[in-house]
Amino acid sequence: MVDSILDPPRLGAVAPARDTSQRDAKAIRGLDPGVERDLRSMTTKLYYGFGSVAFGIKDNGFQTILLLFYNQVIGLPGPLVGGAILIALVFDAFLDPIVGQFSDNLRTRWGRRHPLMYLSALPVAISYLLLWNPPHWSHGALFAYLIVVAIVVRIFITFYEIPSSALAPELSPDYDQRTVFLAYRMFFGWLGGLGMYMLAFSVFLQPDTHYHVGQLNADGYHRYGLTAAILMFCAIMISALGTHRHIRHFRVIPQRRIGIFQLLGEMAASLRNRSFLVLFAAGVFFNAATGLVFALGVYFNTYFWRLTSNQIFLLAISTLLAAALAFGVALPLSHRYGKKYAAMVLFAFSLAIGIIPLSLRLMGVFLANGSPWLVPTLAVFNIVTAATAIASAILLGSMLADVVEDSERVTGRRSEGLFFAASSFMQKTASGMGLFLSGLIIAIVHFPVNATPGKVDPEVIRNLALAYLPGIVLLYGLAIAIVGFYRITREDHEENLRQLAGDVALASATIGTEAAVIGARIPRPGSKES
Repeated sequence: MVDSILDPPRLGAVAPARDTSQRDAKAIRGLDPGVERDLRSMTTKLYYGFGSVAFGIKDNGFQTILLLFYNQVIGLPGPLVGGAILIALVFDAFLDPIVGQFSDNLRTRWGRRHPLMYLSALPVAISYLLLWNPPHWSHGALFAYLIVVAIVVRIFITFYEIPSSALAPELSPDYDQRTVFLAYRMFFGWLGGLGMYMLAFSVFLQPDTHYHVGQLNADGYHRYGLTAAILMFCAIMISALGTHRHIRHFRVIPQRRIGIFQLLGEMAASLRNRSFLVLFAAGVFFNAATGLVFALGVYFNTYFWRLTSNQIFLLAISTLLAAALAFGVALPLSHRYGKKYAAMVLFAFSLAIGIIPLSLRLMGVFLANGSPWLVPTLAVFNIVTAATAIASAILLGSMLADVVEDSERVTGRRSEGLFFAASSFMQKTASGMGLFLSGLIIAIVHFPVNATPGKVDPEVIRNLALAYLPGIVLLYGLAIAIVGFYRITREDHEENLRQLAGDVALASATIGTEAAVIGARIPRPGSKES
């Protein structure tokens, strides 16, 4: 590896801070006030957040229309599609901790994170394009093709997403500022995913002379893939270039040469952090439920509510509005109630509101399909449900960032990449479980292939909803309960920063004392010793 040329952390005068968290954060980094302001500027937040457009496009594509495309357009049975996606996710997920640990220990002229971000851009774009342009093969061969290409897509997006996510704790150690950075990241992730989703249904997946149902337009998926690939490449490069100038201000961790068994032992020690394990366990259920919601959401919109592609586009707009609303909700609630309790309340409220439309329809008391009020009403429910869910997810991400200093205080090691990689491992595996469950549910209720909206047996549609609702209530409910065991409060985080700042000051004083002793022993020119 190339030795780092980054400047080591500087200890010097810092500007007065508004609270102890900011003061201790600055003490750890020793940055000039002007540099600190630049790191926390709107421009930095925009560049940092914009990169998640690529991940948002990929994640939305996998979770919303990939199952529909391969099942209803290509004709691959639902269990095979769900199984292929699950295999790819699990395979890729085991790579995440390796990439995270590698990123934490990488030393180059461009820092620890940026080389991997740059190298991922073109492979991500090419592999995602291939995903939406499968060959005309048999079911068995297509199953293998989907597994391989999905694995490649996820491997290369990992080489961007893990290092990029790990920049958040480096850009700001502050308790509240981290929530802001993660809010920008979450917003742009939703913007990328929903923006591409909206393009799909408003431009690419439109009815024509060959395809009377826009969602089944095979040519539209090919054009979607090309456009998405270009946008993903641009998002990664813009974000990496935009944050490149801050590399020299990030903390430089001493490079160590250790064996594989010591490395594995240190990874295990870091990941035993109690609060991290809580977030990990809660995330398993949360992301499994989310995978189920997204994968079957298109089925419900197409076959349960019988919405056109233009109406689905309008619902996507409402979700984008919800993402913007969540952006302004997360921080104030975190200020007032703390991240954990705000996340739990938002999460529970989202679940309670989200199940109302399907539940009322099953009871026969909701608006009929074709009613002019159906889409506006669904949009209102969607805005409330999505806004509270996204705000909760922002806070969960910020809670994970606070684990970094909590672990560093105990282990003496900063492991941003490892923690975010392990979280990504969990998200991908659990999301894959949700997609796999979606494929199983489709098979269990005997949902037909190449189905036409309005011509599917109503009993099949009803059974789909009856299987779906208890599943998400159980999974989301378990996630909410587990989050309650998270223990890092604002006060705990500030105490972690104070202790780490004291360690840095002690190390600096020790270095200064040693230098003075050495200097005293060096003979001066003209002295008797010389």
